[in-house]
Amino acid sequence: IKKRKCDEDYIKNGFTIMEKNGIDHPQCVVCHTVLSNDALRPSRLERHLMKNHSALTKPREFFAAKLQNLKCMKLDTTGAFYQALVLAKVVEASYELSLLIAKAKKAHIIRETLVKPCLLKAADIVLGVESKKKLSKILLSDNSVKHRIDELAKDLKLQVVEEVLASFFFFFLQFINNGTVKEELLFSKELMTTSKSSDIMKTVSDFLLSWGKLVGVCTDGAPAMLGSCSGFVTLVKKNPAVTTTHCVIRRLAMAAKTLPDDLCDSLNLAIKIVNFEKSSALNTRLFDALCMDLGADHKTLVSHGGMWLSKGNMLSRFELKDEVEIFLKQQKKEELYHAFTDQTFQLSLAYLVDIFESLNNLRLKLQGNNAANVITHRDAIKAFTEKVQLWKRRTQAQMPNFSSFPIFSSFIENEGFQEVCREDVKNKIVFHLDCLADTFILYFPDNFSGNPIHKLVRNPFSIDVDSLPEVLQEQALEIKYDSSAKDNFENTSLKEFWIKYFPMYSEVGEEALRIILPFSSTYLCEKSFSSLVTLKTKQRNQLDVKNDLRCALSSFKPRISQLVKKMQHHPSH
Repeated sequence: IKKRKCDEDYIKNGFTIMEKNGIDHPQCVVCHTVLSNDALRPSRLERHLMKNHSALTKPREFFAAKLQNLKCMKLDTTGAFYQALVLAKVVEASYELSLLIAKAKKAHIIRETLVKPCLLKAADIVLGVESKKKLSKILLSDNSVKHRIDELAKDLKLQVVEEVLASFFFFFLQFINNGTVKEELLFSKELMTTSKSSDIMKTVSDFLLSWGKLVGVCTDGAPAMLGSCSGFVTLVKKNPAVTTTHCVIRRLAMAAKTLPDDLCDSLNLAIKIVNFEKSSALNTRLFDALCMDLGADHKTLVSHGGMWLSKGNMLSRFELKDEVEIFLKQQKKEELYHAFTDQTFQLSLAYLVDIFESLNNLRLKLQGNNAANVITHRDAIKAFTEKVQLWKRRTQAQMPNFSSFPIFSSFIENEGFQEVCREDVKNKIVFHLDCLADTFILYFPDNFSGNPIHKLVRNPFSIDVDSLPEVLQEQALEIKYDSSAKDNFENTSLKEFWIKYFPMYSEVGEEALRIILPFSSTYLCEKSFSSLVTLKTKQRNQLDVKNDLRCALSSFKPRISQLVKKMQHHPSH
């Protein structure tokens, strides 16, 4: 293929030369477009000039001046502006890296002290010196990261507010978006003085401005939230359309505290033994070595946290019972050793292991993002309450059945346990199950039974329409005999079904969404608080955390391309 050469006289047509891989290419000095080698012909160059710059009938001197300006410009190997392309990508990379740092909840300085050195080292080894030079231009200072995170958070906040305003109505942090229920951090703000309910109410009101679309609030048991006269919930309920709920996980924790004194003494003894093993580094090492010598699957006991149900995690190492017994004897803790080897204690402890495991399994069912609602949580609680009654009946039977308590069942079959001991622990179990059932009924009253609205929400195709209020009866009949709706009901979740048919059956759909949409637990807030604890450490106690928190928690994707376009790309920054 013939390789054409450039002629200096081509400047009269507005073209200069750009060399690529030893081959000449014509470049327009006006628009900087680079053409192929085959275009190095006067006719092709004139055609480009007439087609794209027909208004420029200028003399040779004009294009020569353009050429001098072009030589002063910083262009990349393609002939395009370095600022417009390379720096735009540099800024985009800066945003992306800042977002990753926020998502990882790391200190801003990590980008300058770790991320950038890693990028440059990898680029130098894998891609070469030129790539290293390009990556070195990414803005990675502490202030740059903070500035980027602030802009990303501002964009995320704007998206959330736009979607909330577009939603039919929303529950605090949960709203309808594109046919699904979206969970988002609406805002976080530090209370500068007191934390009274009035302060909380004012802060939320200043952000929301309008409470018209709010359908519910879920809170924990803090006095400022649940005060009967001036609590936050009381203030919110001045709007009669708002539903307020007490966190189902909090109520479960309080209900689980129902433990008779004798079983509570057994639990406290177990805690005392674990604390002894954790009381010194030497004790921990000795117990570790003992478990290794005996070939145990685990080498340490688990400490319990402040929450009541976390004691179940501590009891999960019941398999180390024999190792604990040997350890106490080696350490000459005679009092603890004799108490631990007591038959009544060991049977009681075995039962506690089983019952706490059941309670913790229930707690796990009540957790999760966007996975459950008031109805599903109610079903889980109702099923557990009925299980407790079943366990009680099995235990009280003439031939007791302890199959629901596998650890206890394996112990009770051991002939080494005296009959009087077995009977004593059996009575403890019956009494505890009886108290547990009563407490669950107290903390989780069944407000759904007999409520036709809830029956309609759960299954609109089996509802007795006459039981509904008159304003809903006609629409309830319409949806009941909508065959396509029935097919969708069987193949989609309850939330998605009612969101889809809300526009068609607005009155029935609104009643349904007001029941399904509200949170029944503060799990999302607790999860966010864990992120806050990770972000605001002792070393970062002056950090204004709200923007970092939003970037870390948001499921929205920031519109980085739009942010990049708004930036002025200066190589000096």
